Amino acid sequence: MSRYSDLVAFVARSIVTRPDEVSVAESHEGEEILVNLRVHPEDVGRVIGRQGRTIQAIRQLVRASASQDGKKVRVDIPDEK
Repeated sequence: MSRYSDLVAFVARSIVTRPDEVSVAESHEGEEILVNLRVHPEDVGRVIGRQGRTIQAIRQLVRASASQDGKKVRVDIPDEK
């Protein structure tokens, strides 16, 4: 796992009520790194936040970290509605 996945996992575990059910998977799509975040169904709303503000903040943190390395990273929650 890269430091981007570690960052997403750390932040997510700090937010959710079931940190042991946080899982992060990483894959590469061309030049882009895709980080999939899975949490317990009851915690999805907590990670997304009001009007998506929390997940947007997480994405911005990861983008800022990746830009220092000249990389593109996308964070997705597969269950996100």
